[in-house]
Amino acid sequence: MKARIDVSPEMIAFVGDGPLPAAAWPAGAIGFAYRLAAATFVFHPDPQADDLTDADLIFVVCPAACTRIFGAVPVTGGAWHLSSDMRAIALAIQHCRLTGNAAVTLRGAKSIELLCATFEKLGDDSLVPADGAGALRAAEAQRIADARRLIDERWHEKLTLDSISRACGLNRAKLTRGFRSMFAMSVADAITDRRLSGARDMLLATDLPVSSIGYRCGYLNNASFTRAFSRRYGQAPTQLRNHRLAA
Repeated sequence: MKARIDVSPEMIAFVGDGPLPAAAWPAGAIGFAYRLAAATFVFHPDPQADDLTDADLIFVVCPAACTRIFGAVPVTGGAWHLSSDMRAIALAIQHCRLTGNAAVTLRGAKSIELLCATFEKLGDDSLVPADGAGALRAAEAQRIADARRLIDERWHEKLTLDSISRACGLNRAKLTRGFRSMFAMSVADAITDRRLSGARDMLLATDLPVSSIGYRCGYLNNASFTRAFSRRYGQAPTQLRNHRLAA
């Protein structure tokens, strides 16, 4: 049976295998279910719906809390692919290494963090529907979502179309077509965008030389890094660094 965590009077989290334990749900409670192996999550107006009960992590939430904190409740049910940061939070909840009250506290805090991330990404429409990948079969859509997650998590490594297609079990042609269909960009564009985002974070958070940051982000010389960064952010890396130092 799933372990119960009382996050707040308006939110209950259930973690692990097995059925949901019997409980008196908050009035009109809604459910969010996260499946880590498939890297998807489902929203459903009924937290005990059949398509929720086999999930690794389930949130039962009072809709009034969603309206008060996030401004709205999802209108209809649906399923989406987990982004890499959402999956990382969900894994931290499932595989908590602490015990006793410390584990309950950490899991409760992480549950709130995951719910906030869920609403943020639903609000900015950045999630990919798990049941809306057009002509792609479900298995192919899952593998393409895996490819995007691999880019998000391993952007600092040497990534190629061949290495990504091998890692995700798709040939180059299917990965190329499917990735553009699901994310409206090429695989190369996704890698570049993630590397430049990582470079920007390092420029703002560290004192590493600009040339070292460019190299760590996959650029073999400072000129190509500066050109790519300037096109993406409208200013050179040194300008961004100088603005940070002057602030």
